[in-house]
Amino acid sequence: MILGQQQAKQRLQRMLQNERLAHAMLFLGPEACGKLAMALDFAQRVLCENKQANEQGEITACGNCRACIKTSKWIHPDVHFSFPTIGTNARSDQFLEHWRVMLNEHQYPTVHEWLQRIGAENKQGNINKEECLNIVRKLSLKTFEGSHKIMIIWMPEYLGKEGNRLLKLIEEPPANTLFILVAENQELILNTILSRCQIVQFHALQDEEIVEGLQQRGIAEATAFSAAQLASGNFNEAMKLAETSENDNATLFLDWMRKCYKGHGVELVKWVEQFAGVGRENQKFFLRYALHFMREYLLLFTTQDATRLRLCKAEKQTAQRFLNIIGFEQVERIVTLLNQLSYHVERNANPKVLFLDASLQMHYFLRKRG
Repeated sequence: MILGQQQAKQRLQRMLQNERLAHAMLFLGPEACGKLAMALDFAQRVLCENKQANEQGEITACGNCRACIKTSKWIHPDVHFSFPTIGTNARSDQFLEHWRVMLNEHQYPTVHEWLQRIGAENKQGNINKEECLNIVRKLSLKTFEGSHKIMIIWMPEYLGKEGNRLLKLIEEPPANTLFILVAENQELILNTILSRCQIVQFHALQDEEIVEGLQQRGIAEATAFSAAQLASGNFNEAMKLAETSENDNATLFLDWMRKCYKGHGVELVKWVEQFAGVGRENQKFFLRYALHFMREYLLLFTTQDATRLRLCKAEKQTAQRFLNIIGFEQVERIVTLLNQLSYHVERNANPKVLFLDASLQMHYFLRKRG
């Protein structure tokens, strides 16, 4: 199931219903919002041998024919993939097994996740000359068994000037050939490519859509809700946050702030020792929640309107109690401290030293209003 993106779904449905497929489309939108998942789904519906119309008249794939089975496993001979790789003469074909494994896990990848998966480390990914020539060779062949040949180019931003090699093919492709480009940054794509594509716009996912997707993966509602708030419409980020969270960060943050306000040394040391053992990923998740809470608190502080907060009921009550304790200048100091903590946690600083020092600073901030 593809989350949200109703406008994009409706536009693609009209193409299928009218049997008027654009020969080159650019699925454009923010990171991990469902563009690639939509491209894969659209390819399956185009190639399905037994297309069906539901009660609303929408064209769907049967899921059982030979074409559907192959496209669902990403092995259909008429569906080709191109994506960033590493190496001067590397081609996407050399990394197809990694690609299929990733798609089998989820269809909301980020380019950073993909490049790390194929061992890029600090190397830059690209779609090089040899890959472009390979695309031209593939699409010059006849279809093997489907009605169309479909080329899905994920992250065409990585083409750079090599994209000029594809201009003629995109503008005048062989019969029954479809290009689907899946991109995030329009400014990094050659204008000559953009002018040859119909742009299908995608948007960041809504919190409720992310919560629905996470719950389908077996994530508890409270954890899904918290992850969705922190992910800012990025489903990939939401999955990572939900899967690494083992704590109720709202309760944990409030407990920390109370102890910092009291300034009881023994209690602070106990809290820090316990928190140091939860692991770096959970510490990062906690700090992201803390920054999210402070952003929402600042909104409450300036507007006095709790209905606009992206917080649950209990968190809103906590934020309202803080109004008598935390002023504007303190918010600025606390946010700066939390950002510094995130920086040092990312770089494997000693968590006991780091959070004990931060707790003492927090005590000072909370006691020095005005």
